[in-house]
Amino acid sequence: MHFELSEEQKMIRQAARDFAQTELKPGVIERDEHQKFPAEQIKKLGELGFLGMMVSPQYGGSGMDAISYVLVMEELSKIDASASVVVSVNNSLVCYGLEKYGSEEQKQKYLIPLAKGEKIGAFCLSEPEAGSDATSQRTTAIDMGDHYLLNGTKNWITNGSSASTYLVMAQTDASKRSHGINVLIVEKGMEGFTIGAKENKMGIRGSDTHSLMFNDVKVPKENRIGEDGFGFKFAMSTLEGGRIGIAAQALGIASGALELAVQYAKERTAFGKTIANLQAIQFKLADMATDIEAARLLCLRAAWLKDNGKPYGQASAMAKLFASETAMKTTIEAVQIHGGYGFVKEYHVERLMRDAKITQIYEGTSEIQKIVISREVLK
Repeated sequence: MHFELSEEQKMIRQAARDFAQTELKPGVIERDEHQKFPAEQIKKLGELGFLGMMVSPQYGGSGMDAISYVLVMEELSKIDASASVVVSVNNSLVCYGLEKYGSEEQKQKYLIPLAKGEKIGAFCLSEPEAGSDATSQRTTAIDMGDHYLLNGTKNWITNGSSASTYLVMAQTDASKRSHGINVLIVEKGMEGFTIGAKENKMGIRGSDTHSLMFNDVKVPKENRIGEDGFGFKFAMSTLEGGRIGIAAQALGIASGALELAVQYAKERTAFGKTIANLQAIQFKLADMATDIEAARLLCLRAAWLKDNGKPYGQASAMAKLFASETAMKTTIEAVQIHGGYGFVKEYHVERLMRDAKITQIYEGTSEIQKIVISREVLK
């Protein structure tokens, strides 16, 4: 068993850490306050190759491994989870699905600009009546011969207004249930495709989350990914990898909170000494550090399995479940350690606490992860 990172992986982690400190941190509180999408920062992340990290260089990507992806997601998420979720969605849910399952024509037309960071993608599965029950797709894609006629609404879509390319799951044959779902590539600007108002969220407020409406949108047949009825399998396969990204995001939020808590504990004095000397604080920090290290190992193990072509569904579910629960617990404790200062925005930890909550919900709730894990345990 080897627990050492390669020199290349260490360099990638350092590059992400430097970027987070110099580019993301300066305006992160203001972006959160005003729900401002980090467009300039995302563009620079694209130029660094972080929006198509695991895509082959043949299609404009950086050709990195999943372990490097975890390292980058952790470092970015320590500072700005609103920016890191863009990296996660573009890599795990959009680029991965297109590279693995898309046709050569689809890769040339859509994957290359996405992997280069010239465009941003969105993954459109959730609906008003289809969250955890992803089989209940009300959005329909009626086969019209040379095209599909797309109608319906998608909810909670990350990159909703900033994306140019949307992977949309829709029901073509309801009698076949999940086997009647297709995934279609939809472009911004297609007639009948409109973007709803931005959601006013508790956390990751810089990320643009929207509802999308489709009214008789004509989607060419060549924009379907895979065979007829492949959409649900496509969604489940991409979400397996997506969980690694969100697990790493949760890990980053937690480790960022710990770093701030340690720094504050060393500076804050009470009862004639720094609070870092108080056993009550030391025990909190010990629990936080232990949970974070366990979460990190789960994330890296899931990434290692993916890199080595081994089944990683259960491992990614475990990583997301534990890391997201750790993020919530750790950020709450970080606020507690800061006391009254933890309740104000300038100390960052209250934002990390708000950002942590979504990691227990999106790309599969903690409860759904337990279902995935238990099914494997019971096999």
